[in-house]
Amino acid sequence: MTPLLRDRRALVAGSLAVTAALTLAGCGSSDPAADSSSGSPAKTRTVSTANGDVDVPVSPKRVVVLDSGELDSAITLGVRPVGATHSASEDAFPTYLPASETKDITPVGEIANANLESVAALKPDLILTSKVRDGERYDELSKIAPTVMTEATGSAWKENFQVHAEALGKQAEAKKVLATYDTQVAKVTEALGGKEKAAATDVNFVRFVEGAEIRIYGKQNYIGSLLADIGTGRPPITDKAKDGFSYDVSPEKIDLADADVIFTSTYGDPGKAGTTKTMNSGLWKGLKATKNDKVFKVDDRLWIAGIGYTAAGKILAEFETLMTK
Repeated sequence: MTPLLRDRRALVAGSLAVTAALTLAGCGSSDPAADSSSGSPAKTRTVSTANGDVDVPVSPKRVVVLDSGELDSAITLGVRPVGATHSASEDAFPTYLPASETKDITPVGEIANANLESVAALKPDLILTSKVRDGERYDELSKIAPTVMTEATGSAWKENFQVHAEALGKQAEAKKVLATYDTQVAKVTEALGGKEKAAATDVNFVRFVEGAEIRIYGKQNYIGSLLADIGTGRPPITDKAKDGFSYDVSPEKIDLADADVIFTSTYGDPGKAGTTKTMNSGLWKGLKATKNDKVFKVDDRLWIAGIGYTAAGKILAEFETLMTK
């Protein structure tokens, strides 16, 4: 993700305050076998996670999410978390999510740098996150509440959503979400003129990042998966992306980003990220997409940081509007 979000600063473990909070918030899961033998309904069920099987409450009531994808999943499935992390560059939760669903959520620190004492103070009965964000804190988080981790974020968002749905006991709701998404994707593809015309239109996504080089997004990421579902073409440069994620260039090589259509976003200050300078350059103005008025600036917090089905629905709607205007 972003350089700031990659900053996985280790929290100081073992302080008296945190230890006390962990003790207060520690969850004792019921033994499903014992419940079965006694004839009473099971209070927990087992979910397969990146850290092995984890027993979670059948109906979790106090969920804490530690990344934007988990927040999107919970709200998409009708679950309002009691706590959540936020981006290192923002103090609020993503604005693309309904304000009515996020206004009562307690912030518990930055993504990949959650405040464990704040998490514990909420007395959660389930924590959702990923190994790429919080793998080093798994043991500490597990002492607070059953912790369900996926392996990574980004391109694995659909698989992660299924894990989140299982952990939240919302599998039926998840099926409806997937059906709605598939219907919307088909509608967008049709709006582009059908599969063949969509495939013949090369689309690039260029992200300007404060403190880093310009990123030409590849195919192995969230936005790449959406474009693949729609069926658009992707320029050959995307095949050179490191680990399929992005091919990074300086402003002097921005001509490598050319395509029929270019979507752009900025993380941080446009001046410091090089957005303004690059887009005023002769190279940028010489791009085919620029000449044909097919460069579209979009919200970074939605198109890049959203990572979920609610974000996807909004992105698809905006994509269709921009591409057919």
